[in-house]
Amino acid sequence: MKLEAARTKNATTRLKRARGQLDAVITMLENGADCEKTVTQLAAVSKAIDRAGYALIASGIQQCMSTSQTEGTDGMSVERLEKLFLSLA
Repeated sequence: MKLEAARTKNATTRLKRARGQLDAVITMLENGADCEKTVTQLAAVSKAIDRAGYALIASGIQQCMSTSQTEGTDGMSVERLEKLFLSLA
């Protein structure tokens, strides 16, 4: 199933923000920044990426439900969506 661009906008925004945060973490490491601050920023990057993944899966669920109702198709199976969701855990 291919997600519609409108449904992925929030996740894309989160990932772009995470990319910026990750660049900052790399710079911190290269410049010998404080360990605690670096790990805190790395945790923020990880959380942003996880949230983007959850947003994509939520969008996929919504799209599958609306597609199956309007077109009479299954879209992506519940099992596949569950597997994707659990892969982020």
